[in-house]
Order: sequence, then C-alpha cells, then structure tokens
Amino acid sequence: MMKITLRNGIDVPQIGLGTWQITDRSVMREVIADGFSAGYRLIDTAAAYSNEIAVARAIRESNIPRGEVLLSDKAWNTCRGYAMVQEACRNSLKKMKTDYFDIYLIHWPASPKLYPDWEEINAETWRGMEQLYRDGLVRAIGVCNFKKHHLEKLKKTAEILPFIVQSEIHPGMDQCELMEYCNDNGIRVEAASPLGNGQILKNETLRRIADGYGRSSAQICIRWALQKGLIVIPKTVKKERLQENMDVYGFTLLSGDMEAIDAIPYCGGLAIDPDEVIEFG
Repeated sequence: MMKITLRNGIDVPQIGLGTWQITDRSVMREVIADGFSAGYRLIDTAAAYSNEIAVARAIRESNIPRGEVLLSDKAWNTCRGYAMVQEACRNSLKKMKTDYFDIYLIHWPASPKLYPDWEEINAETWRGMEQLYRDGLVRAIGVCNFKKHHLEKLKKTAEILPFIVQSEIHPGMDQCELMEYCNDNGIRVEAASPLGNGQILKNETLRRIADGYGRSSAQICIRWALQKGLIVIPKTVKKERLQENMDVYGFTLLSGDMEAIDAIPYCGGLAIDPDEVIEFG
C-alpha cells in the first residue's frame, strides 16, 4: 500500500475505505473485516453518516490495533463555530470510544446562499479545528467540499492551513483548479466518490482503456486518481469489489491514456455545488 505524507509528517494510506450510506451493523462488520483482509487501513466516516458506533464496533471486533488504523471523521453543518465544532469532535470520539481521530474534517463550508457572513462562520469553525489539533484530539485537520475561494478566504485568518481537502473528484470532474491550489499550498487532496455515482463506469473511453489493460473501469478510475497524487476513498459493500479497488498497483496508465481520461466530459457524479446547496440535515 502506497502512502501520502502530510505536511506534519503523518503518513496516510493512498486508498481508504468509505462508509457513506452503510448503516446496518452486520453489513458494516463484514465490510470492515473484508476491508482489513484486503489491506485497507484508512477508514472514512462522518457524524452525518449515522454509523460511527457501527464503524467503531466493527474495528474493535477486527482485533486490528488502533494504532494501525487511520480513522477519519467529519463535523456536520449543525456544529459550526469555535465551541460547537470542538463539542462535535468530542461527542464523536465518545461514540467511537477512541482518544483521538487521525483525520478530522469540516464536512461542508457555510454556503453563501444561506449565510451572508459565511467567511466568518468558516473562520470561527476552523479556529475550533485548530484548537482540537493543538489539544491532541486530532492528528490532522482538514475540510470537505471547500472550493478554491473558500480556501483563499480561510487562509486569511488561519494559523494552520488544512492538511487535507476532501472533494468529489473522478473522471469527468477533475477539479483541476482546486488541485492546483492545494498543491501550491502543501495541502493533500482526497478524492471522495472516485467512481462518481457509478454511471461513469459505463463511459466508452474508460471501457476502452480498461480493456487495453485487462482491468475494470473502476480500477482505471482509481489508478488515474493515484497517478495524480490523490488519496482515494472508494466505497463498496462487496468483498470482491473491495479487493478489486485495492488491486491497482500492478500497472501504470500511459500518459496518453491519462490525457484521454482528463478529457472525459461530465458523465455522472454527485456534483453538489457548495455555493448553491440549500442546507440539509
């Protein structure tokens, strides 16, 4: 398993296991166990997923030492602000029966569509994140779904820049501007929904390239992201897919194929614009 090193020296596995929409405890137990068997050591969850307790129980039952697992969690929209984001983190730590998170993220920026003072809200929330980091409750802090202009505004008041930005990235939605900004500022990027909504797997360009390497379209999507230096968080509940998503280190995409994938137009994702979304949950 290849790893990505954050600015503060923490090594993060380049492929993680997403748990969004997995709420059944028996299913979670199987997914985590199968994931660990396949080599996953980065587990991504969130308060909004309503599965923190199930994830924690599955990890404990796996008998994998806590120090060998990187646990990533997220603060939800109802917990913005200096004090509230710290309370949210502590509540999630209690649910998961752990003393620390390896990665803790703000799930969404405050939307300009709803909050005239969105810059101040994001800044105060980030100040609380910085305190969590200083207090040792989290090993790395970051954000989800922040666009370049959100990060630029945050940078004006931040004492510690995000170590990680998690965003929807996949063929047809490559987020070049965001990735360039993050690279210039020493911020690592995680690709959430690296397979989009599943529809991109039917894309003819991906299928053609996949056939040429004797691989699946999903493996091509993941390999494309890895070669861009991204951390990738795919999600599946099927054992064979867990193994397939991890089996992407035995080949390298040629530059021409990378360029062909870069040129794929939007063909299926979540595509929720943080500047337009009406608050949910």
